[in-house]
Parts: sequence; C-alpha cells; structure tokens
Amino acid sequence: MANWVAGAIKKPGALHRQLGVPQGQKIPQKKLQKAAGKGGKLGQRARLAETLAGFHAKEKRPSSGGTY
Repeated sequence: MANWVAGAIKKPGALHRQLGVPQGQKIPQKKLQKAAGKGGKLGQRARLAETLAGFHAKEKRPSSGGTY
C-alpha cells in the first residue's frame, strides 16, 4: 500500500501561510473548521488537515481503578 499521506502534502506550510498563522504554531480549531467550509485550495488543505489530525494517537490516561 502506497503512503498516500506523503503524496497528499505537496506544499508544506501553505495552509499556515493562507490562514496567517505563523509556522510552528498550531492552527486554532475554529479557524480550521471555517476554512474547511470554503472552496478551492484553501478548503482542500483545511479538510486534509482535519483528516490528518484524526490520525494522531490520543494520550492514554491511567484508569481510575487502583494499581495491583
């Protein structure tokens, strides 16, 4: 199976530049959602960013049960 993620990201940093968010800072979720509703390249990049954000592993928290 090919690595489609690497092929999907053609211009790294383009979404940050379009949204006016400095490189290295997280894009606010509200700003990303608003951009995802738009058309064109901005909308495509924002929707891809939302998709890729879902791939991150959630932090595992210890269960509320005691240790044995």
